[in-house]
Amino acid sequence: MSEMKFTRDHEWIELNGDEATIGISDYAQDQLGDVVYVELPEPGAKVKRGAEAAVVESVKAASEVYAPVSGEVTARNEALDDNPALVNESPEGDGWFYRMTLDDRSELDGLMDRQAYEDYLETLN
Repeated sequence: MSEMKFTRDHEWIELNGDEATIGISDYAQDQLGDVVYVELPEPGAKVKRGAEAAVVESVKAASEVYAPVSGEVTARNEALDDNPALVNESPEGDGWFYRMTLDDRSELDGLMDRQAYEDYLETLN
């Protein structure tokens, strides 16, 4: 069974075998408002933990999405090109951003599980 992990910048990552799926949390999409455009990394691109990997534009602002771990992008969510609102409708499901292989699984150790992330969100209010 896979487990979702979260960053303090509100990205999530879910590991399935050797491939991980990345997106933004429900809290992040709620803070952004209506998403109107998503710029995603291309398959084959190398991303580094903490570096910008994608950009989300909403009616309120543009926001960078940082890579939660380092690795190589294997797929991007093409559905977001035609329907960026999927990020608002299903941020932790159909609104995923990209998939990647990890360079170092130990980078997952520094991320929060769902309960720790929810506790972190409580400190933001």
